[in-house]
Amino acid sequence: MIKKYLMCGLTGWCMEVFWTGLGSAIKKDKKLTSNTSIWMFPIYATAIIIEPLSRNLNKKGRNSLYRGFTYAMLIFATEYLTGTALKKRGCCPWDYSHAKSNINGVIRLDYFPAWFTAGLIYEKILTGKVQKTRTS
Repeated sequence: MIKKYLMCGLTGWCMEVFWTGLGSAIKKDKKLTSNTSIWMFPIYATAIIIEPLSRNLNKKGRNSLYRGFTYAMLIFATEYLTGTALKKRGCCPWDYSHAKSNINGVIRLDYFPAWFTAGLIYEKILTGKVQKTRTS
């Protein structure tokens, strides 16, 4: 369990570094500067909950669209709760107040596709296999 917790935290950090690096590229930063925070490690590591959730969803025959949606909602909830708590203490490493689709500056609804994909990536990492996709 500790190994999977660490794996989730490191995976999240890597995804964030890649994501913020892409943002730098869009801003014409030739250095592709990336950033993250130590606070993000335990936040990303909470993705460990996806493993038992995935098993449950697959027992019920849920397809990848349903699972991805569920994971994205879970990630939004985690981001909102942790962001709000960190913001109250003045140490939230992100601020989405500038974005049109932000909620209290701590989540961005336009990030739904990214969280949908991240949830399915975590599922693959945690379960070690691609879950079957049912169309019904």
